[in-house]
Amino acid sequence: MPTGGPSAESAMSAAPLTRVTPAASSAFRASAPSATPGPLATSGTDDTLDLHLPAGPTAPLYDATPASPARTDLLGAVADWGPVATVAGVFRLVPVRIDRDLRLITAWMNDPAVAAFWGLSGPSEVTAAHLRAQLDGDGRSVPCLGTLSGVPMSYWEVYRADLDPLARHYPARPHDTGLHVLIGGVTDRGHGIGTALLRAVSDLVLDNRPRCDRVIAEPDVGNVPSVAAFLGAGFRLAAEVELPDKRAALMVRDRSLRDVL
Repeated sequence: MPTGGPSAESAMSAAPLTRVTPAASSAFRASAPSATPGPLATSGTDDTLDLHLPAGPTAPLYDATPASPARTDLLGAVADWGPVATVAGVFRLVPVRIDRDLRLITAWMNDPAVAAFWGLSGPSEVTAAHLRAQLDGDGRSVPCLGTLSGVPMSYWEVYRADLDPLARHYPARPHDTGLHVLIGGVTDRGHGIGTALLRAVSDLVLDNRPRCDRVIAEPDVGNVPSVAAFLGAGFRLAAEVELPDKRAALMVRDRSLRDVL
């Protein structure tokens, strides 16, 4: 489900989340931002690639330690945000390491359903450049794998929407934080998992970024399943905005309404 949303994700409200302590944890775009900290994201679908990774005790456990820390504290230590328990399982954001993750993310980006919105199909060098622009940047965008029980199954970008060109197209507030996401495996689509994880990650943002009052996303208005998934995750449709490459649905999750929606 690229940051703007799933293509086949059902709109369902997720069950309450529970933060998992290290002792309790067994392992566990909408649109994509551009390769540089500037360009606007493009929206996509939640159903992306038929890639099923092994679950259970044989699944790889991903180290949440980033390859290198961000040079500034624009988002904080995303690696320290999880894990949390969701209706889909124990979820964690794991900062991307190119040496470990490039092959998997490249495969997802080359799925036609993803490529149509993210524009990152092609050899691994294309994906690597997109990732390095964030990893070598000033920390305003952090690319992550989303893992369930330690198995990578989604790709996320957590970014400072107020510092992105997106801020030119809506009344941005300081510390607005944006999300871009795609769900990689077909077995993780169409069961409300994208909606549950959108709620989980937006909760992580609000829990760990006290100065952030809103989580932002901008799926294409034509991506109805994506918009529905965000609505199910506690976001509201704030406006429709004209971006250079699409007409977007500005989705907002407010801190003040997080226990209501």
